[in-house]
Amino acid sequence: MTKLRVAGIGVAAVAALSLTACSGSDTASSGSSSSSMAPSSSMAAPSSSMAAGGSGVTTNADVFGPACSQLPQGSAPGSLDSMGPQPVASAASTNPLLTKLVAAVKATNLVDTLNSQEAITVFAPADPAFAALGDAKFNELAGKPAELAPILQYHVVGKRYDAKGLAAAGSVDTLNTAGGPVKIEGSGDNMTINGAKILCGNIPTKNATVFVIDKVLTPGTNK
Repeated sequence: MTKLRVAGIGVAAVAALSLTACSGSDTASSGSSSSSMAPSSSMAAPSSSMAAGGSGVTTNADVFGPACSQLPQGSAPGSLDSMGPQPVASAASTNPLLTKLVAAVKATNLVDTLNSQEAITVFAPADPAFAALGDAKFNELAGKPAELAPILQYHVVGKRYDAKGLAAAGSVDTLNTAGGPVKIEGSGDNMTINGAKILCGNIPTKNATVFVIDKVLTPGTNK
């Protein structure tokens, strides 16, 4: 397994698969990657695919959460129909809930890294989660990529889960093995990820199931 090397700023928001960054540019999100990540170890009616031994892939009908109504409708950029066929970083770049996260991913040249993976789960902090850190703290972290790398890894799981699969697992390992497993509690609308509430979950993209959450997860604080 290789360790993530970060060249810039970022916080992101992947059981046993190796993640290798791809070089090049992503026209949909204007990012490129020279980094690599190594793993450790999907809304009203959650999908049963993981429970049935499936892949954790979700559909628009599986999406749930109070913030889902804020997504564009129809085939507009950022809508479920628009994001579904796109790889996760490109899809996130059109999601109005994730503008700060996307800016961070682009700055770290990790767009291609995330887009190139086959089956991952992403816990994606919404814009207010970053705002809670404060501009000063965010800017401080922005200048310390070595500190941001493990935070990034802690938001990505190297296996694709839907909400029902997460609930059945109870906890999941992220790319940041040193940070400890992420604890899953509750189910459906009451599910939490290390205490973070799901604002919009089971979002399907081409290679990932995305859960927009209301906090930035901190490695080592399994609550």
